[in-house]
Amino acid sequence: MSEESLPDDTRAEYDRARPEHADTLPEYAERVLEVADLIPPGRVMTYGDVAEWLEQGGPRQVGRVMALYGGAVPWWRVVRADGALLPGHELRALEHYRAESTPLKEASRAAEGHMPRLDMRRARWDGGERAQGHT
Repeated sequence: MSEESLPDDTRAEYDRARPEHADTLPEYAERVLEVADLIPPGRVMTYGDVAEWLEQGGPRQVGRVMALYGGAVPWWRVVRADGALLPGHELRALEHYRAESTPLKEASRAAEGHMPRLDMRRARWDGGERAQGHT
């Protein structure tokens, strides 16, 4: 993903957040991370859900924020829409999902790596009551 695909009003903020401004967190990134913090244990939102909830950006922009800044929040709760675990971080994410009792679908023996997927129908969170009034 390139920075050119970021929303126009956040591209300049990303430019300011490069290493020479490492202590600066773009406003869009702050908002994405705030949403990630709101997701209750055992529940998930997709990258697209977060963008839709913020009414700004899209799944790729949210994914970019999570890749750059997500380590300080429960990153495992912001996921791909197909329920696949984050490549390269599957085992760490799986530990969190099991500890939080996040609904999973066990992989079939034919599945590569026998890695479970998230049960999106049961685990997906819509921002419900706890998020009311948050923007």
